[in-house]
Amino acid sequence: MTREAAIARAEDYFDSGALKTDLARLVAMPTESQNPERAPVLRDYLVKEMVPALEALGFACRLLEHPKARAPFLYAERIEDPALPTIFGYGHGDVIRGLDKDWKEGLSPWQLTEVGDRWYGRGVVDNKGQHVINIAALKAVLETRGKLGFNAKYLIEMGEEMGSPGLRELCAEQKELFRADVLIGSDGPRLNAERPTVFLGSRGGVTFDVTIDAREGGHHSGNWGGLLSDPAIQLAHAISTIVSPTGQIRIHEWVPKELPESVRRVLADCEVDGGPDGPTIDPEWGEPGLSPAEQVFGWCSFDVLAMKAGNPETPVNAVPPKAWARCQLRFVVGVDPEEVLPALRRHLARHGFTMVKVEKSRDEIFHATRLDPEDPWVTWAVGSIAQTTGKKPAILPNLGGSLPNDIFSEVLGLRTIWVPHSYPGCSQHAPNEHLPVAIAREALGLMAGLYWDLGTGKTPPV
Repeated sequence: MTREAAIARAEDYFDSGALKTDLARLVAMPTESQNPERAPVLRDYLVKEMVPALEALGFACRLLEHPKARAPFLYAERIEDPALPTIFGYGHGDVIRGLDKDWKEGLSPWQLTEVGDRWYGRGVVDNKGQHVINIAALKAVLETRGKLGFNAKYLIEMGEEMGSPGLRELCAEQKELFRADVLIGSDGPRLNAERPTVFLGSRGGVTFDVTIDAREGGHHSGNWGGLLSDPAIQLAHAISTIVSPTGQIRIHEWVPKELPESVRRVLADCEVDGGPDGPTIDPEWGEPGLSPAEQVFGWCSFDVLAMKAGNPETPVNAVPPKAWARCQLRFVVGVDPEEVLPALRRHLARHGFTMVKVEKSRDEIFHATRLDPEDPWVTWAVGSIAQTTGKKPAILPNLGGSLPNDIFSEVLGLRTIWVPHSYPGCSQHAPNEHLPVAIAREALGLMAGLYWDLGTGKTPPV
C-alpha cells in the first residue's frame, strides 16, 4: 500500500493494453457535438461508458439537464469524509467534426489506429484520452489504498466543442452541489511532448465578423472599376489598421497594461516547441520584446481566420458587392471582454471605416483566467509531478487556447490546476489527431502520484 504501488498499477493499465482497448471503444463513438444527428450518441457516451466506469469506483452518478445544452451533463461524486479536501474533476466527451475524408490513408477518425509510437483517432487527446487517463489513475489509487483519502466530484459535458452551452448556467444553479476546494483537470497540450506541464487558467477568446456590404450584386470591372468602391480593398485596409505588418496589436484596449513579474518568472524557462511535425516560429511576428512563450501564454493575439470577396472558386470580372472576414482575438487577464468589440468599432470609426459592420460570430465569449503561479497549491502539484517523473514541470500561467475555465474559477470559486496529457503537434481539431504513447503512459503514473498525494493529508490549506 504505497505510492509506488499505485503508480505501478496505473502504468500496468497501459502495459496490459487495457487503456488502448478502452480508448478504442470510446473513439468509435462519433460524439460530434456540432452535428445534430449525433445527439443520441452524446447521451450514450455518458450512459453506456462513463456512468459504469465511475460507479465501479464508488461514485454516485446523475445526469443533469439544461435547456441550452444539446446533451445532458454527467455529475459524479464520491464523498469519503466531509472534513477532507474536495477535488473537482472535469472532462468533455464531445469531439470536433471527424473530417473523415481528410485523414491520411489507412486512418479513420472513428477507429483507434496505432502507427509507430502514436495512437490516431478523433478524441484520443481532445478529450476522451485525457479524462480516461485520470479516471484510471483514480482507480489505481483506490485499489491500492482502499480509499482515495479525499472527496472527489467529477463533471463531464458533451458540448465543449460548441462553447459549452448551458455549462455556466448549470454551475450557477448547482453551485452548492458542485462545491469543492480545487479543480484538477486535464485538457489541452503540454508545453512540449517531453515536459510535464501544469497550466493555471486559459486565454480568453472572442470571435467576430467584419463585413462591408456595399451594394446589391457585382458590376463589370471594365465598365465600373474605378467608379465603385471595392469592399475587398476597403476591408483589407480596415484590418491593416488593427495590427502592424508584423502582427503587433494597435488597439490598446486589446492588450494588458503589463506582463506581471510572476508570469515572466515561470515562463523564463519555457520553450515553445511543436515537435518535428510542428510549424517553424516566425521570430519577427507579434509583440516586440516578448519571448515566444510570453507571446502565447502572457500576451494577446489577433488573427484573421477566413476572408471572402467575390467568388473565389470561379472568379469573374466584376467589382464584388461585399467582403467578409472572420477574426479572432485571444486575450489574457487584464483585457475586458465586453470592451473588445466596442473598442474595435471606435478604432475603425477613427480611421474612417464607418462602413465596416462588426458582429460577434457566436454568443459565447471565453473569459481569460489565471491562478497566481505562486499559489501554494501550484507549488504542491508541481512538486508531486516532479517526484513521480524526475522532471521539472513547466508552469504556464494560462493555456494559449481557451477553455470554460472562468466558469470554474469565477462561478464556482475554485483554484484551477490543469495537467494536460497531449502536446502542441497532436493535430487537435484537425485530421490525424494523435496521442504519443509515451505521454499516455507517463500521464497515468503522474496522475496516480498526484491523486495519491492528495490523500496523504499533506496538501496546502483550502
